[in-house]
Amino acid sequence: MISYSKGVMKKVALFILVTFTLVTGLYSIYNIIYSGKIYPGITIANADISGTIPADSKFKLIQHIAMPTEITLSFQSQAFNIPTSSVKFGYDLDKTVEAAYRFGRSGNVAVDIKNSIAAPFLKPNYPLRFNLDQEKLNDLLSTIAEQVTVEPASPYVELTDTGKIIVNRGKTGTSIDKAKIEKEILENFSRNTFSPIVISTIEVDPTINEQQAKVLEQRAQKVLGKNVALTSDNYKLKITDKEIISRLNENGFDQEKILQKVAEVSRALNQQPQNPVFIEENGKVKEFTPSKNGVSVLSEILAKDILAAFKLLEASEEKIANINVSVEIAEPAIKTEDINNLGIKELLGIGTSTFKGSIPGRIHNIELAASRLNGVLIAPGETFSFNEALGDVSRYTGYQSAYVIKDGKTILGDGGGVCQVSTTFFRAALDSGLPIVERRAHSYRVYYYEQDSGPGLDATVYAPTTDLKIQNDTLGHILIQSSTDTKNLALRFEFYGTSDGRVATTTKPVILNSIAPPEDLYQDDPTLASGVVKQTEHKAWGAKVIFDYSVERNGENIYKKQFVSNYRPWQAIFLRGTAPAQ
Repeated sequence: MISYSKGVMKKVALFILVTFTLVTGLYSIYNIIYSGKIYPGITIANADISGTIPADSKFKLIQHIAMPTEITLSFQSQAFNIPTSSVKFGYDLDKTVEAAYRFGRSGNVAVDIKNSIAAPFLKPNYPLRFNLDQEKLNDLLSTIAEQVTVEPASPYVELTDTGKIIVNRGKTGTSIDKAKIEKEILENFSRNTFSPIVISTIEVDPTINEQQAKVLEQRAQKVLGKNVALTSDNYKLKITDKEIISRLNENGFDQEKILQKVAEVSRALNQQPQNPVFIEENGKVKEFTPSKNGVSVLSEILAKDILAAFKLLEASEEKIANINVSVEIAEPAIKTEDINNLGIKELLGIGTSTFKGSIPGRIHNIELAASRLNGVLIAPGETFSFNEALGDVSRYTGYQSAYVIKDGKTILGDGGGVCQVSTTFFRAALDSGLPIVERRAHSYRVYYYEQDSGPGLDATVYAPTTDLKIQNDTLGHILIQSSTDTKNLALRFEFYGTSDGRVATTTKPVILNSIAPPEDLYQDDPTLASGVVKQTEHKAWGAKVIFDYSVERNGENIYKKQFVSNYRPWQAIFLRGTAPAQ
């Protein structure tokens, strides 16, 4: 172990003290010389600003740097110029000079001494600071990318209309390296250099090999002829095997395409809660909108259910997978029963029919007659007469000429088409479980009433001899609502009231016998020119049709009736012109 004498120790201590004093003194003199000035050796974008005050440094930079007017990008033989004004570019020389001036002046004495003394040797070169709309630059690069990018094609499987399975293996593509290009642009700005930037591209390869394609084809074969059934109240949707196959991918099923189907279902089902509207005037409801619950599809659950159904069909012999769409219900703030004291609370029944092929006059009459029943109230215990509620049917009350059945003939008469309304009303009464007091079928089978229904579910009216009557045997009023869709030629009646739990059942109409129509009849008509033939009657088969109607409440039958309709065979009649040609 080495020992030092006291004399040696004193000399060492003195040397250190003198050295520190000298260095401190020199640093103080150095700081005095460069007080308010930038330390020597410091440059900004290669411009020497050492020994200058910030104001002079800024002036020197103004003379040294160039102000760019555009950014040039090149790709193969193409050039793209981005004006710097479009991205709100501008140098911030005050912040730039401030950063250079702060070198050696951080407040950490040891670090500052080291940096300020080392500056002439380190020669720090500061970048230029600037302002830039980064989002706008990104948008412009995206626009350029659209012009130079080669979009890749993902693999897909499809089932053609002819039943053939096709597997497309996909195609490679390229995309620009936006992050790299943006970095180079920012570096050029900071260095004040503006040489063209070559656009870098990245290969994108989503393709699959031949073996993977074969596996996809085999999987597609497993779901052929299978489908998924989605249901929710009155909503039904089928996902066919063609759609399932189109969602296959090498990792299972395409989640994004499943979410597209979820979005489709959500658009169809989602609705906001709806408060009711009930305006009564002179014993008739002038305006009515029932309250409706809000519905929101639980998208995550539905997506999982669809995926599980797809997997089930692929892995099993099942031909159909059923999904009850999960929804969240939100009740409205006000309910229908809250805004009236008539017992009108909920939907009791619906009746529908279509009338495609109707002439304009018939369509007009249907819409007019239905509108006159809209808002009618049937009191508890009341027997409702269709004819009385409808009122006079003639040209004086707005009806037009259309075909009616009268005295065994089909002729033009005022109000043709009203029986479309009575037929639809009859069906709504059946669906609501109400007693039918009076109803009569048409003389012959009319094709309008069998467009969306079996035979025997029609009801004819002709005041004052033929009426349709129903009874309101519920404890509250019944509100009639009608809507006519003149675009799709469809009619709808809705009955609202208070349900007492009754359930109506209507059996499928049965044709007991059929009678062929007579031979076509041709009659000479001197009012028509020779050679002209005009059909006035269309043939129809005669038939006897029956169906049973029963209503139960709490397991007890409260009403039962069998409806019998006897339709005459109807002869086609043609008028044949005999008048000489003019």
